[in-house]
Amino acid sequence: MLRILMGAALAGTALLSSGAAHAEPVKVALIETLSGGQAVTGKLFQSAVKYGLLKLEAEKVWPDGIQLLEYDNQGGPSEAADKVKAAINDGARLIIQGASSAIGGQITGDVQKHNARNPGKEVIYINVGAEAMEFTGSKCHFYHFRWNGNAEIRLKAMMIAMKEANALGKKVYVIGQNYSWGHDVQKLTRDYAKQFGYEIVGDVIHDVNKIQDFAPYVAKIKEAAPDTVVTGNWSNDLLLLMKAAGDSGLKSRFLAYWIDQPGNISNAGDTALGHYTLSTFFADANGDKTAAFAEDFKTKTGQYPLNVQGHTVHGVWGVGEALKALKAKAGDKLDINKLAFAMEKVSFDTSMGKISMRADDHQVLMPLAVAVVSKDAKFKADNTDKGFKTIKLLNAEEASGPVQSNCKMQRPAS
Repeated sequence: MLRILMGAALAGTALLSSGAAHAEPVKVALIETLSGGQAVTGKLFQSAVKYGLLKLEAEKVWPDGIQLLEYDNQGGPSEAADKVKAAINDGARLIIQGASSAIGGQITGDVQKHNARNPGKEVIYINVGAEAMEFTGSKCHFYHFRWNGNAEIRLKAMMIAMKEANALGKKVYVIGQNYSWGHDVQKLTRDYAKQFGYEIVGDVIHDVNKIQDFAPYVAKIKEAAPDTVVTGNWSNDLLLLMKAAGDSGLKSRFLAYWIDQPGNISNAGDTALGHYTLSTFFADANGDKTAAFAEDFKTKTGQYPLNVQGHTVHGVWGVGEALKALKAKAGDKLDINKLAFAMEKVSFDTSMGKISMRADDHQVLMPLAVAVVSKDAKFKADNTDKGFKTIKLLNAEEASGPVQSNCKMQRPAS
């Protein structure tokens, strides 16, 4: 049985049943944004992690069970740092986080520091959402595994699909958030201009999760009259941007990394029609296989998987594959180094296709699906008459990007 405890309530709690003091469950800490403006995304990660862990428990990938500890980082790096310390003190060996590369940057640094200072007591950071390039570039390390995409492969896949559909246009406007992720999207959009045949007609970066009214930004977009607006915005910043776009009647199409986030389609209304996005999972992306996964997810969680949830589930399952490879027996203690070496070799099939972990930089290689907002979509979103209609499914090889030259992976002795 999967045991779930909130981090704030751990003190004085008996973690194991009477008579099983020798047993040691694998303790997994979810350190996520569960309150505040970014909680809409954090809670998507939360439900996906819980769903993914149900399979691990059912398959008994660890003989003494798995325990999920939950911590609210409140949307801030400093709060996340405190929760990392608390989770490790509570016995967590695996830390899962996804919402915000800023928070992910704090966590991956804290994990490195802890492991350097505490040999034999290492922890692993399971990244299911922080997509800034630096995580598998200059900040790559042995104890970080990214089970989601990154800014480069997502943008390239969307531009390939839009170009093939003759939907990209010649004029592009970029709007994004002022931190590593937003700057990655900004730079890549500029870099791809020549390859995909467009010019940048506007480029703005704004504060993260502080703008309450995007109407002035949308007014500038309308003035520039782009064919396509590229944005890496997510959570409240995307919800409010889409609302302002809908209210203004903006005719430009969006190329948005996270438009499948709940609330965006209802906020934008019919203005969203024709907008493009990309995901690691859409229910229609691979026929009956993805539809069956979606229905099972809905049965257990109450809603179809979307946005960050597909790859989060796959990431948890990837951890399960690594745990199974250890062939542990009851009473065994988890060896984190052995788990990390096993995770480097993980490869398995999903409803979207085969995914595998790349040992060189710990970037997962996985299928990606590009979709357009359409009333013809089989699976509707936000209780509207619109949904995401997949126009291109790229397999893991097609969707992959190269290992960054500044990733210098240092491994412990095996």
